[in-house]
Amino acid sequence: MHDKTMIFSLSDNKDDSIRAILTTVYKALEEKGYNPINQIVGYILSEDPTYITTHKNAWSLIRKIDRDDLLEVLLKSYLKTP
Repeated sequence: MHDKTMIFSLSDNKDDSIRAILTTVYKALEEKGYNPINQIVGYILSEDPTYITTHKNAWSLIRKIDRDDLLEVLLKSYLKTP
């Protein structure tokens, strides 16, 4: 038996999933000639999906992410916190 308590966190999986989606969306926007940062910021501020291209299914992918969760992951990444 283990003598230490194991910690299980769904948050890490959620964060990884959001990062993967955001990376795909970023690349799709870039491939279509958009400024990905400006487009993603526009989407986050307005939650208007027209900021996101349908190329590579980016529009559908980003709509799967709750905006609050997206902001949380971005802020944790920016501040380098766990």
